[in-house]
Amino acid sequence: MHTALKLNEVISKKSKEAKLVLLNMPGPPRNRVGDENLYKDYPFFGDIQVIIFLGFGCLFSFFRLYGFGGMVFNFLTATFTIQWAILVQGYFQFSQNGYILLGVINLINAEFACAVVLISFGAVLGKTSPLQLLIMALLEVPVFCATEWFVLKYLRINDAGGSILIHLFSCYFGLGVTFVLYRPQLNKGHAKENTSYHSDILSVMGTLFLWVFWPSFNSALTFKGDDQHRAILHTFIGLCASTLTAFALSFLLNKKGKLTMADVQNVTLAGGVTVGATVDMMISPAAAYALGMAGATACMLGYKYLTPFLAQRCRIQDQCGIHNLHGLTGLISCAAGICAILWASEEVYGPSLYEIFAHRAPVADDPKLVELQQLVPGLAPGLGRTAQEQALIQAAAVGLTIGVAVMGGVFTGFILRLPFLSAPSDEFCFDDELFFYVPHDYDARLQRIRFTTEDSAE
Repeated sequence: MHTALKLNEVISKKSKEAKLVLLNMPGPPRNRVGDENLYKDYPFFGDIQVIIFLGFGCLFSFFRLYGFGGMVFNFLTATFTIQWAILVQGYFQFSQNGYILLGVINLINAEFACAVVLISFGAVLGKTSPLQLLIMALLEVPVFCATEWFVLKYLRINDAGGSILIHLFSCYFGLGVTFVLYRPQLNKGHAKENTSYHSDILSVMGTLFLWVFWPSFNSALTFKGDDQHRAILHTFIGLCASTLTAFALSFLLNKKGKLTMADVQNVTLAGGVTVGATVDMMISPAAAYALGMAGATACMLGYKYLTPFLAQRCRIQDQCGIHNLHGLTGLISCAAGICAILWASEEVYGPSLYEIFAHRAPVADDPKLVELQQLVPGLAPGLGRTAQEQALIQAAAVGLTIGVAVMGGVFTGFILRLPFLSAPSDEFCFDDELFFYVPHDYDARLQRIRFTTEDSAE
């Protein structure tokens, strides 16, 4: 306001006799390289903020007595992780002359690293202290960033939606952690490991936030233009398909043909993951729809049969079922991506083939590169890979990512078992009372059930 008043005074003083005053105002600020300004990326940043803080936060609040912990520890972990990821990713990928470059794109990348940690958090939800969660984030981010840097710089894969580097890495890292933190008593059932009417409503609100903003998550780092357009459309189609499939399977597989809120909260999101690896490629809408259906089916069957098996037979207590929503669907997505790479050709893509699959572009000395650069100005030299070579490298990246994630998760799990990290006892798992001042009636229904049981016994 002070600047505006001062400008008005100068205009009045300089143009007392003038009848018309023309002002040449500066345009919006542009970044250093003069490309697209921050207003092109900031909407995606805002959408991913909603996913991180509201989507995950509400979704993790499904336990009856762990609503504070699910939402607040998500808030705490996310804010710490984003700051830590800016530094670690800056060291590996965004440093120049000893300085870390910082912009909206860096924040988006840091939020993707944060999403990795929050997905892993889902495997140990309710069984860890806030200090343990911060230590897990402190250890997971460097492992993730190093893996991301190696895979993108040396293997050079296509992973626009993060199926490999986000979903598979976070899933198997979280499973490695929960394998080491195994609690045998929890397999016998826990009085507080249940939901309530209101906690399920809050959790499904998180699902809706994730569902609405997932197209931004999948398309934020794709090339502007047709690629980003396809990413948004494919994600939306996949989510619609997985939602309808989730409702149909929930009716069919549950007793008395009734819906289960856990299915609505989780399986409806599977399509957003299964289209991830192909999200910017020229697949048909029917293929995106089929991927959404396949992801929902795998996710539903995983929750119903695989999660109990892993807990009873493999010592893997996956509280949020991240193996179903991110692991199984991530593997389907990677398989679809490999198929799409094998089928990609110039007949289908035209010269844009070498923009989407940049590593298939001709090498610098190849005469074909000059011809392509006349059709696609600014096309950079590639590695001259064939479709088969790129597909094999994608498969190798899947195996490498899963292997590193499992080893990193197991190592982190052993660190989290250190006695001074204040892990909750079995009795206080899934309970806010250990870490929060809670309202006097927060567990009123549980107390009523306990008193009724004692009266019956007498």
